[in-house]
Amino acid sequence: MSKMQWAHGFYRLTPEQRRQILADRYQFSQAERELLDQHTSDLGNDLVENYITDYPLPEGVVTNLLVNGKNYTVPLVIEEPSVIAAANNGAQRVAKSGGFKAEEASRALVGQVVIKVTDDSETKINWLKNQESTLLAVANAAHPSMQKRGGGAKQVRIRQVGRFISIDLLIDVCQAMGANTVNTMAEAVAHYLQKNGDHVVAAILSNYATDSLQTATCSVDYAELATKQMSGEEVAKRITDLSDLAQVDPYRAATHNKGIMNGIDAALIASGNDWRAIESGAHAYASRDGQYRGLSTWQIHDNHLEGKLTLPMPVGVVGGSIGLNPLTRLNYHLSGIHTAQELAAVITSLGLAQNLAAIRALATTGIQAGHMKLQYRSLAISVGAKQSEIEQLVKELSQQPHVDREVAKQLLATLRKESTNE
Repeated sequence: MSKMQWAHGFYRLTPEQRRQILADRYQFSQAERELLDQHTSDLGNDLVENYITDYPLPEGVVTNLLVNGKNYTVPLVIEEPSVIAAANNGAQRVAKSGGFKAEEASRALVGQVVIKVTDDSETKINWLKNQESTLLAVANAAHPSMQKRGGGAKQVRIRQVGRFISIDLLIDVCQAMGANTVNTMAEAVAHYLQKNGDHVVAAILSNYATDSLQTATCSVDYAELATKQMSGEEVAKRITDLSDLAQVDPYRAATHNKGIMNGIDAALIASGNDWRAIESGAHAYASRDGQYRGLSTWQIHDNHLEGKLTLPMPVGVVGGSIGLNPLTRLNYHLSGIHTAQELAAVITSLGLAQNLAAIRALATTGIQAGHMKLQYRSLAISVGAKQSEIEQLVKELSQQPHVDREVAKQLLATLRKESTNE
């Protein structure tokens, strides 16, 4: 039977039937079959097509993230061992220096309706500009409830891009993530333009949310940067060098920004937001002047290290799967975050905290020193160490000149032999 034949109509089956077919076709062991069965949920089947099981990720928290004078406990969902530890490290250092500042920012999403230029583009652009009130009315009629809440399509921006004209609808989606709202409005405008004879190429939300920029800043005392071997001032100077490097070298900038997004993505997942949308918008914004640059900058001012991070942050506190997932609702209770504006400020501040911890480590002991203890824990678990054996095995691994799975297995066997002989 071909792949197409066995997969035909797969989505119509129950999750149990899908798991059975996959288990038979790929000869799953009994343990593998049980593993799939153990992590199933009705919610998962409702959320995705061809559902077979849930894929769990660990959730932890960042404590004492001080933003605009308020202390937050922020849930993070991520599999990488060092991210939550680093976020807490950065948050604590900034909290001791007064915390983060993140002023409430304006917030609008862009619904992009693109038409192909077939004749005089200047004439078409002038016609579109004269149609602004009509286009807004068409968009708002497609989702009237948003306008009733004070949101809706507010402005039309016309751009010529090569042989295309982009009609950008700036839409206030209130407290929602808003993707479905924006797509509905954009498609309504597309239908209106098609009736006018225009060739519509696309009508969809743009994830490059430059009308939803959020900025977070902080000022860190030298004392909170110092190590046993290095003064805070020297650490600050090294951090500014790394910051400057990320502004001129895309190879460094990509890793610099990955560190920022470590915390941001984990917080977005925990809040039920579309982390992929924020990620794509962030990297587009990092290239806004034609060169890919670090999203954050660090400078020395008045004997303090000052950090600044700006990026598109079109998050929501309702919509999507936010209201469906009980753990997501619990996470909002835990964080005490109630509005989209507050969530954007907190998550952007968290990204700056994550960045501070990462580049401070890079500027001092190196990135591996902090990572390795957590990596050793993962290695210990992967070679079969029991909960009671992990700490001792990690201690033994940290004293080795070279560490790999074979070394970990040998050390674990030695520990067990010694334990038996006691």
